[in-house]
Amino acid sequence: MSDTKPPLGDELRIGSHGFSSRLIVGTGKYSSYETMQQSLDVSGTECITVAVRRERLIDAQGKNLLDFIDTQRYTILPNTAGCFSADDAVRVARLGREILSQMNNPGADWVKLEVLGDKKTLLPDPLATLQATEQLVAEGFCVLVYTSDDPVMARRLKEAGAASVMPAGSPIGSGQGVLNCNAIRICLEYLKDNDPSYPVIVDAGVGAASDVTTAMELGVDGVLLNTGIAHAKNPLQMAEAMRLACRSGRLSYLAGRIPKKLYATASSPLEGVIQSGS
Repeated sequence: MSDTKPPLGDELRIGSHGFSSRLIVGTGKYSSYETMQQSLDVSGTECITVAVRRERLIDAQGKNLLDFIDTQRYTILPNTAGCFSADDAVRVARLGREILSQMNNPGADWVKLEVLGDKKTLLPDPLATLQATEQLVAEGFCVLVYTSDDPVMARRLKEAGAASVMPAGSPIGSGQGVLNCNAIRICLEYLKDNDPSYPVIVDAGVGAASDVTTAMELGVDGVLLNTGIAHAKNPLQMAEAMRLACRSGRLSYLAGRIPKKLYATASSPLEGVIQSGS
């Protein structure tokens, strides 16, 4: 798809990985693996995230998720979804590395870390997330960390060695979009100060294409989403919308928006115009 090509030198880079698309798409919650497969294709993504807990790879009909993923086309980002302790998340991350190493997929060296605090809100447990980050970094993982939009916590995770900090736009699967743009702006300031290439990805809560555009126009480096496509009435159409929104938001950010003003500014200059009656 020609319109997914970034401006020269505008790849998304995280660790040793580089992508033309800045959209990362999940593989869960689809009505069927066939719908998932088609949606990934339409989205233009080059990186997909997969929950690596063993029970999540096989559906009720005995179909294996990995049979519907072109591992030569997509880099798999294994995630620790469903983990509620640092120990469990570290164990699942190791399992993901083992699985992808056997598949010779380039995603074997990294992990999307999720350590959740409770099942109702699915908000991250900050202390356990920091603990797991430190452990996985020590074991040589390239760690992308799902966290809240707390700028102080974001900075601590980067200091712990996270390759990318991924603040939530809103709670997982809520479809509320980016609830606190100012918090994301401060996260960007703290994380990119003296390190403008550091990748910051908005993760979770996206419900519509406009949410993706909003996030990208803030200056984040990418958006990770799943439910917004998988649970849309027409997942394929939504996948196309998300692809275009990500591209549009990035171009808008690079172009540089005009400043917001309280009063009007004439589109055509008034200087030199002969006024009626003069």
